[in-house]
Amino acid sequence: MKIYKNIINFSLVLIFLVFPISLSHSKSTPNSFADLAERLMPSVVNISTTQIIKTTTNPFPFQFPPGSPFEDMLKEFNKPTERKATALGSGFIIDKKGIVVTNYHVIQGAEDIIVSVNGTQEYKAKVIGKDPYMDLAVLQIESSERKFLPIVFGNSDKARVGDWVIAIGNPYGFGGTVTSGIISARNRDVGITRYDDFIQTDASINVGNSGGPLFDLSGKVIGINTAIIAPGSSGSVGIGFAIPSNPAAKVINQLIKYGETKRGWLGVRIQEVTKEIAEVEKLERVEGALVASVSEKSPAEKAGIKAGDIILEFDGKKVITMRALPKLVAQSEVGKRVLVKIWRNKKLISKKVLLGRLESSDQFKAEVEVKKENTDKQVKIEDLNILVRDLNKNDIANRDLPKNTTGVVVTDILQGSPLMFISQNDIIVELQKKKITSSNQFSNLVKDIVNKGSKTLYLAIYDSTNQRSYITIKLK
Repeated sequence: MKIYKNIINFSLVLIFLVFPISLSHSKSTPNSFADLAERLMPSVVNISTTQIIKTTTNPFPFQFPPGSPFEDMLKEFNKPTERKATALGSGFIIDKKGIVVTNYHVIQGAEDIIVSVNGTQEYKAKVIGKDPYMDLAVLQIESSERKFLPIVFGNSDKARVGDWVIAIGNPYGFGGTVTSGIISARNRDVGITRYDDFIQTDASINVGNSGGPLFDLSGKVIGINTAIIAPGSSGSVGIGFAIPSNPAAKVINQLIKYGETKRGWLGVRIQEVTKEIAEVEKLERVEGALVASVSEKSPAEKAGIKAGDIILEFDGKKVITMRALPKLVAQSEVGKRVLVKIWRNKKLISKKVLLGRLESSDQFKAEVEVKKENTDKQVKIEDLNILVRDLNKNDIANRDLPKNTTGVVVTDILQGSPLMFISQNDIIVELQKKKITSSNQFSNLVKDIVNKGSKTLYLAIYDSTNQRSYITIKLK
């Protein structure tokens, strides 16, 4: 289970789990969802995964200085240990050959994947494609059977706020659970993935529902349930999020066909157009994406786009906000020539751009390498049930933190953690007013405090908006 996103003053937690979301559409209140649920149930699967978690622990509540004769001895104690962990999620069948769609975070790091169909038949499954950037994965059930019952995608662009929806999934391991609700909002960007554009629903979703389908009243999938907001660990409070089917289907088709994604690439680094920038640039309204820099030899550079340009329209679609542009570019076909309208020197001009492939760009490859390196260096803090890694120079630069900042980045918040109200990627910089310098030092400080019988931890953190604050937590 993954838990993300601190919501302002309410200490709400955004939970990335293995849970469902649901919505529907209809002009009148349905008398019953029974016939629809009965028809769709055989196409929704339960997913169980097993993964190996590696951790290193230092038994001493302190660090030896570099060059100390005791360093070699400490290395012996710091040998990694392994343990098995299991997780539950949901998914749905889209092909009679046994192709299953789910969330990437459901199968992330899995050694073994078991898919349960109709609650009784269990099959091993393998990953045929995954996309962490939209949190999607495609599995193949390992079976010679060709009698699986598929369901089809609907048109999520036609889903309206107020439409009825239903969700079917595996919350807390209770497979075949059906919930209903309405679409509460569209185009939600809550900072979970690079391409957030969620459908929000009030259908009940809980741990174990991630990857499950969100149906309209015709029985078509209009969303893939991905996350909820919940106070602490109390579960659903009626705010859930689903990936819309239209952009998801494009990625899923690529994963099935190529085993990987092929996204369009423009090659610019962008920032928000503020009210002040709009006034200086004489824009009629606050809109667009300001080009902060242009990558060398990128499609944008070749087309003549420059730093300082404001992109207002991409391939016939208006760029209302900065975050809209990456989604528009990513969903475009590699090799397509698109018209980009930009605002330069208080004039609207047009450029034709031949899009490249994001995954082939040096920028993307470097990002993947950094992410892999960071993942390899995770340390589990047993007493807090979280995973952390050392804060590095790239983090400091990308988040515009003070250059002398040290600390640890929270990479995962596991079930039962007392820190469920903070978010993934929050940075812990102090513990009991002591500066955090590394993951191992943080782990040792926590152990020392717990061993001394303290029940309260006093932390200083930077949240996802880079706001520094102090928080206290009570240990059980």
